[in-house]
Amino acid sequence: MKILLVTSSLEEILKPNVIALGNFDGIHQGHQQVLKSTFNQDFLDSISSNTPIYSTVVTFTPHPREFFTGEKKQLLTPLNEKVKLLEKLGINQLLLLPFDRELASLTPQKFTENILIDRIDACLISVGKDFRFGHQRKGNAQDLKQIASSKGIKVIISQEQTLTLKNQQNIRISSSYIRICLEKGDVETANQMLGYKYSLTGKVIEGQKLGRAIGFPTANLQLPTDKFLPRFGVYAVKVYKEHNPNMTLKGVMNIGCRPTVAGKQTTVEVHLLNWSGDLYNQVLTLELERFLRPEQKFSSLDALKQQISNDCVLANL
Repeated sequence: MKILLVTSSLEEILKPNVIALGNFDGIHQGHQQVLKSTFNQDFLDSISSNTPIYSTVVTFTPHPREFFTGEKKQLLTPLNEKVKLLEKLGINQLLLLPFDRELASLTPQKFTENILIDRIDACLISVGKDFRFGHQRKGNAQDLKQIASSKGIKVIISQEQTLTLKNQQNIRISSSYIRICLEKGDVETANQMLGYKYSLTGKVIEGQKLGRAIGFPTANLQLPTDKFLPRFGVYAVKVYKEHNPNMTLKGVMNIGCRPTVAGKQTTVEVHLLNWSGDLYNQVLTLELERFLRPEQKFSSLDALKQQISNDCVLANL
């Protein structure tokens, strides 16, 4: 199902709405629990209306932290990725509320009444337990429930989702902890918290062709500038082509500055196993399977070739 509308305009959205409210960077398993409440069938059945009710995600642009700090935030799911994930979950609309000084100054009461109820026409609101909103983040999920309930609007507060690690430690699933795992190269834990495999999507652009020169041709990807990158190093990945998503290839991806050949800029490149052909200008998605090793500088190109050969064997297992 396609999202019916992606907009920043309160005038364009379809109404009335059941909404999931939050930042939703990553659309991880905790977020997915909040989103499921927008399909609360008991509630929808209780409304006697001949008008369609839309399942809508309401989030903010830019991210509030980016607005207050002035620092560009690297995202687990830039907009295009977020839209695709929400489509798979059956969401009808994505409203990107412009986060500016005026919105930031609204009290929890004014935000709930003026924006959520009057402008968005929310008849049900779903949030996570740790949701904060309003001027100086003074409002919490319980405040939202109290304010909305006084206007006859139902609020569902989803409890936090946890994951049990191999050492039996229970951790709360969160975007920040997913970032920590990716920074360490702990792809497996990050993927468990997400409920899907973390991926990098970009167009293949022309590189220096150094991989081809040593017998391991690579496709260099141009990623969105706000995409969060995992730990520099080498990964086993699954590769999908945009125009042929049913075709799955195995690959070895390198993220880093290529110190052996005196590289200076960060690059993301992938060598496809058991495949050859022209990939320029094609869009590839790389799903991270395993972290194989950190980036390192080799004493010679021959040593680099031998290591890449070893990486290919591991990635093909």
